[in-house]
Amino acid sequence: MADVQIPNRALFKASEVCEIARVQPYVLRSWESEFPALGVSKSAGGPRVYRRADVERVLRIKQLVFADGLTLAGVRRRIEEAAAPVLEEAEAAPFKELLGRNAKERLAEVKRGLLGLLEMLNAQPGEARVYAPPAATRVPAPPKRKNGSRPSKPARPSAKKRSRK
Repeated sequence: MADVQIPNRALFKASEVCEIARVQPYVLRSWESEFPALGVSKSAGGPRVYRRADVERVLRIKQLVFADGLTLAGVRRRIEEAAAPVLEEAEAAPFKELLGRNAKERLAEVKRGLLGLLEMLNAQPGEARVYAPPAATRVPAPPKRKNGSRPSKPARPSAKKRSRK
């Protein structure tokens, strides 16, 4: 794929991208459905146009599919892995400082609060509950009935069927 020359322009039509990449239009359209960021629509009903970066991405997808034998899911994973930024220790230091030393403790407190809200929402109607953060961090199960079964959702009243005359 290194021998492909991309003209020095900002935008390309779909037919030009197909000619540069030497793929059929249906292949390009299927790649567009798998990679939504591929191509830019000029207007709501206008033809799709491609930036130079999109043409380079099409060539990369073609190489990964045809030369390396990857599926489109494999291509997507490979592209995502290559695009994921990795912060160096010096770059990550400000983020660690923002989180602080007690970030896990603060997140655990937020989780306990959310679980308390969930417990209040799961309470039976008419049963008043005062918020108290739960000791355990697991989601409580709905209370059991006397016969040991769990309550089901209340049945909706069925709409009467209208007969046509």
